[in-house]
Amino acid sequence: MFWVEPCTHSAIEQPQPTAEAEARRALHICNICGYCNGLCPVFDAAKRRPQLAAGDLDQLANLCHHCRSCFYACQYAPPHPFALNLPQALARSRSDSYLNYAWPAPFARLFANPHRAALLASLLTTLPLLALVLISVPIEQLWAVHQGPGAFYLVLPWGWMVLLASLTLGWSLLALGIGLHRFWRASAPASQPQLHPGLQSPGFTALTTALSEALALHHLSGGGPGCADRDDRPSRWRRRWHQALIFGVLLSLAATLAATFYHHLLGRLAPYPFWSAPVLLGTLGGWLMLVGVMGLGWLGARADQQPNAPETQGANQALLWLLGAVALSGLLLLLWRETAAMPLLLILHLGLVLVLFLLLPYSKLVHGPYRLAALWRDAQERPAQAGKQCG
Repeated sequence: MFWVEPCTHSAIEQPQPTAEAEARRALHICNICGYCNGLCPVFDAAKRRPQLAAGDLDQLANLCHHCRSCFYACQYAPPHPFALNLPQALARSRSDSYLNYAWPAPFARLFANPHRAALLASLLTTLPLLALVLISVPIEQLWAVHQGPGAFYLVLPWGWMVLLASLTLGWSLLALGIGLHRFWRASAPASQPQLHPGLQSPGFTALTTALSEALALHHLSGGGPGCADRDDRPSRWRRRWHQALIFGVLLSLAATLAATFYHHLLGRLAPYPFWSAPVLLGTLGGWLMLVGVMGLGWLGARADQQPNAPETQGANQALLWLLGAVALSGLLLLLWRETAAMPLLLILHLGLVLVLFLLLPYSKLVHGPYRLAALWRDAQERPAQAGKQCG
């Protein structure tokens, strides 16, 4: 039933298992053992899906928050002959699921390499944006100091900003929605019909539970004392840095919505005063994003790499660099918006935001929506399972 590492004295090289086969092998052992059941919901969810079909593995892999506590608690971890490394196996399956469900498939393969993805996305967004500005704005106006309401639109008209953002974000939301729909259908348990999540009962209650667990990062607690951030000693810092990054992104989104309210309903043009809602929300959001990026980067550089999947680390680092660049460029634009540096900083910041939009369905950014979907699915299954046990 299980694939076991070949003995070192064997002269025959055994083929390495696929990510799916290794995840299935590891979870079969975990289902039999049961020692780590209190650490995270993956183990209880795996017991509800004993067949561990491909869709089950995708659900469990995305339900895993990679707290890595089970690796240090496991009695079958290396150097045991079973060489069980569940966090690594699920990380590989999780990465494969992003590629398998992404739409359209050629785009997913094109952006599969994180460094190539960043370069291509930059070429597809920042360079055309810069060319558009250079063509449409007189050079003396581009290098001038622009102050007061409407200063940003002297560099790039508001209509162009909206059009470029709408095209990139609209495409990405469409692609992400199709990918999530594929994941949702494939990850449905065999004993239940594959309905749209809103049609399953109790859909709304399960959604509120999933949102609460996602925002609180409840499953980054390692069963209570915290994650294995750097080694086998539990810590809450990884959860805190993640929360700083998440709430920084949400505050930045709130700043955009507030600016939309100012523009359309109040008739006030950007840039806005420092004490206005868009600027206050954006400034706080930018700083929280930077804090989260630096904290997670610091932890990642010092963490024990054994529970990680090395081939997935490039995507993690690329995402942190991109989020950090977006936050930093926005803060620099705020700081120097009344100087001659504003036009180039505006182009840089908008270009990075467009890169973020374009890469949404094809980068590590998808782990947020996929993980929320997995939490929603798990929250729907828990009451049903409890009812069966009580009956």
